[in-house]
Amino acid sequence: MAATAERHAPPRLQERYEKEILPVLAKNFGRENRLSLPKLTKIVLNMGVGKALQDKERMKQSADHLGMIAGQRPQITKARMAVSGFRLREGNEIGCRVTLRGRRMYEFLDRLINVALPRIRDFRGVNPKSFDGNGNYSMGVTEQLIFPEIDPDKVSFTQGMDITFVTTTKNDDEARELLRQFGMPFRDETK
Repeated sequence: MAATAERHAPPRLQERYEKEILPVLAKNFGRENRLSLPKLTKIVLNMGVGKALQDKERMKQSADHLGMIAGQRPQITKARMAVSGFRLREGNEIGCRVTLRGRRMYEFLDRLINVALPRIRDFRGVNPKSFDGNGNYSMGVTEQLIFPEIDPDKVSFTQGMDITFVTTTKNDDEARELLRQFGMPFRDETK
């Protein structure tokens, strides 16, 4: 009985958003309507695997790693057009991606902030200016080994990935404050 109750408990960051972060955002932005406050809607993980054109095994391994990190099976992305300079044909497999929502999204964000980012060597914080003008934040990670789900002894190559946080707000400052409240370690730009 305890296992089912434990399984249905909301993730830590989701509870924290509803109980602690929403009141702080309402006070900071001077709004009472909870629905007008910024909210995280999805996190998209994308791996561009250009070397997969020469080595098909590389795509399989990258997709497996992304699946272990995200907790769900990734979608393989294919080239939409041919680019002769890159020896790329239309339909070639060139990457993989995962879109996380709900429970998995909050669990991934928790692991990213508290486990993965602190494992980066010489980490000084993430860039606070990587917003797109519409309240979405993107960041890059140079290797998949920072995630604890990946066994470094079984990895034959390092693969980077892009992580995009999509929010409901159209304002970069509101989205920055939302991610800061979640604990995103933004670099201090005043120095």
